[in-house]
Amino acid sequence: MQLLERAMTIAKALASETTENSLSISELATKVDLPLSTLHRILKAMIQQGMIEQDEQTKHYRLGTIWMEIGLQVYDTMDYISKIRPELERLAREVEESVYLSKPAGTDTIIIERIDSAANPIRIYDQLGIRIPMHIGAANKAILAAMPASQASEIISQLVPNEDIADFNFQLAQVQKQGFAISHGERTTGTSSVAVAVLNGFGEIVGAVSIGFVSFNVTEEQIQLLTERLLETGKRVSMKLGYRARN
Repeated sequence: MQLLERAMTIAKALASETTENSLSISELATKVDLPLSTLHRILKAMIQQGMIEQDEQTKHYRLGTIWMEIGLQVYDTMDYISKIRPELERLAREVEESVYLSKPAGTDTIIIERIDSAANPIRIYDQLGIRIPMHIGAANKAILAAMPASQASEIISQLVPNEDIADFNFQLAQVQKQGFAISHGERTTGTSSVAVAVLNGFGEIVGAVSIGFVSFNVTEEQIQLLTERLLETGKRVSMKLGYRARN
């Protein structure tokens, strides 16, 4: 507990209004009233966590970008579900199927919202909060396909066997080309899903909206209709989160 309190004191000192761009370790020690040896150990741990950075030339310390990243994520998600939920409900009514919202979490995604259609007694039931490895399912492939290539490659290398990576990347290229992902029976036999990635105002991947449905007796025309409605919803959701497509 004491270490956490000291780390926060250091962070607040570096973020204070009277602080310039960075501080030397001696200046910081004076501000936080800690011995240099103790301060050095804490700073080393904070650097490892990305909480602070050290200038290679001046050896001065400044706040790390993780604070900005967390702040932007919190800001972006404060009204996240309330902005998106009406669009998910609208889509569920239109297609009469279950609609999901998934969010990236490391090499997995987490289902953070589900809207079931009251008009359809046959439902695919995936619990909120479950984690799904990012190489499985339409929602996850839509997310990977929309990621920067280097980020996607790092995740794929951890999840997909080397001999299957080329084929998997080909699948992602198809997703990029058509603008949506589709999967059949990857998690549960007899079920399918179509998905589209959604982005925020920074052009970052927020997650994916997907429609889950039972594969039995579903025609290609029905799948095409689901996909059209999904693409329209994906665009509206991204726009509500501030995304504007670049020409």
